[in-house]
Amino acid sequence: MSDADALNRRLVDELTAAGTLPDQWRTAFLAMARHRFVPSIIWVDADEGGFVPQCRDDDPLVWLETVYSDKPIVTQVDDGAAPDTGPGRLATSSISKPSIVAAMLDYLQVEAETRVLEIGRGTGWNAALLSARLGERNITTIEVDAVIAERARKALAGAGVSPTVVTGDGADGHPSGGPYDRIIATASVQDMPRSWVAQTRPGGFILALWGTAFDDGALVRLTVDEHGTACGPFVDNTVAFMWLRAQRAPRPVPPVEPTGVAESTTTLHPDVVTWDDLNASFAVGVRLPNVSKRFVDADDGTDDFTFWAFADTSWARVDVTEGASTHRVRQHGPRALWSEIEACYQWWEEIGRPVTGRFGLAVLPHRQYVYLDSPDNPV
Repeated sequence: MSDADALNRRLVDELTAAGTLPDQWRTAFLAMARHRFVPSIIWVDADEGGFVPQCRDDDPLVWLETVYSDKPIVTQVDDGAAPDTGPGRLATSSISKPSIVAAMLDYLQVEAETRVLEIGRGTGWNAALLSARLGERNITTIEVDAVIAERARKALAGAGVSPTVVTGDGADGHPSGGPYDRIIATASVQDMPRSWVAQTRPGGFILALWGTAFDDGALVRLTVDEHGTACGPFVDNTVAFMWLRAQRAPRPVPPVEPTGVAESTTTLHPDVVTWDDLNASFAVGVRLPNVSKRFVDADDGTDDFTFWAFADTSWARVDVTEGASTHRVRQHGPRALWSEIEACYQWWEEIGRPVTGRFGLAVLPHRQYVYLDSPDNPV
């Protein structure tokens, strides 16, 4: 048994023991070893931020250990513009965390001969797992980046499977291959494409990550009905993917010299509405979908930082000093963004701090909205 085979079996055994890999997917995970789909150069976090390359040829065993950890791996940065010697700034493609891959495949609830359209082929590993379980003839997979698509096509062929491989915009789906029993998206969306609903048979599922500029979002499973609408609950808020390229969240740059600002203070720590409780962050994002955020660490070696919020010409900043209970707030523009964030957090607390799983998404022919508990209760 090779090092790669041994590491693959170890990973599969660990996932099985943890209860994250369903028995019906174990054979596929053993057959479609992860390293076959990972490029020789991957990208790891740099100490100073961004990413630096890790090359298989430099240390094959270290590369393999990285590949067979239960972690996501960045496989492209800066849309491929960064040289292989690095560094890279923005992660633009990845291979998902194995336990998340297994969970999503379980959420699909597939059976023999289920026909699946995968949006965001990436490395091809997920398409290979689907092909191993359901048969390659039942799998169509689409990727927008031509370089990534070709690499995945070769990896799939090398693994002995040949699903229908399409290079194109995932938002359009692939109508000539539909209707599908399931659509699974491994790219996040802020606006659920109507094409996905149209290409799913009545009674079929769409499994995708829906988010906002404020929050990465949560995994939603929609059931499509005979009227061309789709509705369903959010089932997992621990998943994070790259955005569908046409729907990427903005990354505004903080102003160099804030002027003309309204100053105040707050006792609400920014972490409370962002990192401390994913349910709170999701709920605030639902209420403020076009507000983006950014954290900037102090450059003096302390844990001090500045939280920024942006929307059109408005911005807000909260300066956080380690150990302080009150934080300085500055807001500029027609909207008082930090005040809006505080109000949304208060709303979430007043309605009982609902978990993300109580929310759902409804996609109708001419609009879509998030609801709480029932489609009759829009947020």
